[in-house]
Amino acid sequence: MTAPTLPAVPGPQAVTTPPTGAAPWPVRLLLDGDDDHAVHRAAYQRADPARGRITVDPTPHATSPAYLALDVLRAMGRDGFSRPEAERMSTDPAWRAVTCWTLATDVHEAIVLRAHRLTLERLRRLAVWRADTGIRLTLIAHAPEPADEQHLQTRLHDAGLTDAQGVRGADDVLEAIGPPATGRRHGPPPGDHAHPLPTLPRSGMAAFRADCWRRQNDVHFTHTDGQYRAGYAAARTWLARTLPSPPPTAGPADGRTAEPTAFTLQETEAVRLFLARLTVSSPSPQHTVARVRGAQAGFLSRSVLLDVPDDLTDCAGPGLTTVPLTPRVLHTITWRLPNPLRAAALASMLFTGTSRDLLSMTQIESVDHHHATVAIDRDSRINIGQAPGPRHMYAVPPRARPLLRAAVEFRRRSPRTADHHGLFANCFGTTPRLEALVADAGLAIPTLVHPHPGDDWHTTARCWRLHTPAPPTPDVLPRLVELRP
Repeated sequence: MTAPTLPAVPGPQAVTTPPTGAAPWPVRLLLDGDDDHAVHRAAYQRADPARGRITVDPTPHATSPAYLALDVLRAMGRDGFSRPEAERMSTDPAWRAVTCWTLATDVHEAIVLRAHRLTLERLRRLAVWRADTGIRLTLIAHAPEPADEQHLQTRLHDAGLTDAQGVRGADDVLEAIGPPATGRRHGPPPGDHAHPLPTLPRSGMAAFRADCWRRQNDVHFTHTDGQYRAGYAAARTWLARTLPSPPPTAGPADGRTAEPTAFTLQETEAVRLFLARLTVSSPSPQHTVARVRGAQAGFLSRSVLLDVPDDLTDCAGPGLTTVPLTPRVLHTITWRLPNPLRAAALASMLFTGTSRDLLSMTQIESVDHHHATVAIDRDSRINIGQAPGPRHMYAVPPRARPLLRAAVEFRRRSPRTADHHGLFANCFGTTPRLEALVADAGLAIPTLVHPHPGDDWHTTARCWRLHTPAPPTPDVLPRLVELRP
């Protein structure tokens, strides 16, 4: 089964899902008296995890509720048995993972095969799952005799599934299952590709674009300048929407220009978050450098000086020691790490590019309500009693937000949990846990392969308002290729 493509942000539920707060759909009990292969084939063809429909085939000769939870996770596209040494989940965490992934990925319909072999405890787990998520549950059972049906109905009632509606007859059962899914993707997504940029000059913001124009051919400069112009336009747009220009202030009496005004604590955090969003999906450090230099030019065009490290390629952080969360990377994470905490922890190491020591300080409340921002308050936890400093701000790519949502939900459903507790507890706090996480994921993490001392580059960014009139500049820079002699 292929892992579903996670939605960018939690969107509206499908039309087959009851509205929030409404009673869940009645349980459909499809009685296949002849044990027809066509029924099982139709159930498999109906499954499409990317569209919120799964078909669960319980492991034969297994009675543990934990195995059924892993079967549900496998139907969602999350296989915890990819490696013999892979970390397993016990019963309660496994069912919490089922609930959290169901809510985060909008799974709204589930078909369970061989329901007549499910124990009472397994049926109770299904009842709790249905009550917590409102999922539409369909049970396919082999009950050739009326006594078998009566016995199964009694077990369902004892498990809390008191509203089961029976359907008999092959034609009626096939009609109740529904038509097969169309356009379902099989296998992992195709490989990722981004046009590489050449080696960029180590120039500052003032000479960067001109040096690229002089040293690169037309093709290379077109790609480099595209990233530069994108950073320029993003900076001007962000400044216009987020930090409107303050009213003019009177300068010194002697006519000299007023001293630059440093950004406030909140404004500094906003700038750092903007830089993280600008570069979090950057394909390479060269793309990041071009975007940041363009953003510096965009800030300066609005009389704001943005200061970042001179040599960005020697730093760590978003766009430099990160890995873009492409569909293929996300498929690998969700397929190999069924535990929501471990999946979110691995994804966070990839899209933040920061050290594990800083990431381990992430609290549950560090993730905002929309799961789009991670704010780590390191300084106040280390320098107790001192004035708070800017937090370490990281942007969550749209594809990673369902992972963060599932992880936060998983932690809040765990016993004895508070918002100030660590989000990634027991994920990479020790070296063996970190090594197990990396081995299970099978992905290279740049910040571990090439560690960088010091803070991430965007957390050292500073801004000042220059009290000088801004020259008239366009929101979109013109191309320079046409001007080449």
